[in-house]
Amino acid sequence: MGVITDPIADLLTRIRNANTANHPTVDIPASRMKKAVVQILLDEGFITGLEEIKEGPQGRLRITLKYGPEKEKVITGLRRISRPGLRVYTSKTEIPRVLGGLGLVIMSTSKGIMSGKRAKREGFGGEVLAYVW
Repeated sequence: MGVITDPIADLLTRIRNANTANHPTVDIPASRMKKAVVQILLDEGFITGLEEIKEGPQGRLRITLKYGPEKEKVITGLRRISRPGLRVYTSKTEIPRVLGGLGLVIMSTSKGIMSGKRAKREGFGGEVLAYVW
């Protein structure tokens, strides 16, 4: 496998592909940033589990995807907003809302990676990483 220039986009694509194929879990190479993003998805109820597997120098994160009682997908969409070629920043007063507040904004702030709701509550602006709905 080659060098990945955008690890967050790779994370979102792996989750999107596994979700589309109705896989119960998906494994991704571990990093602190990816773990923080996945932890937000877990805290907000978009996935059911996160397991850290110590294997090799990097390790892996095993994400357990969440489905409804009729196998309907909980995550219907994932979109990378700020990317290496075009960074997107927002102030604390202009944090976007996804689907009128039903979706999730994942942001990178000076106090770490957090959801848009938490960033607004604590008064931080920053880089808009992704939308999840």
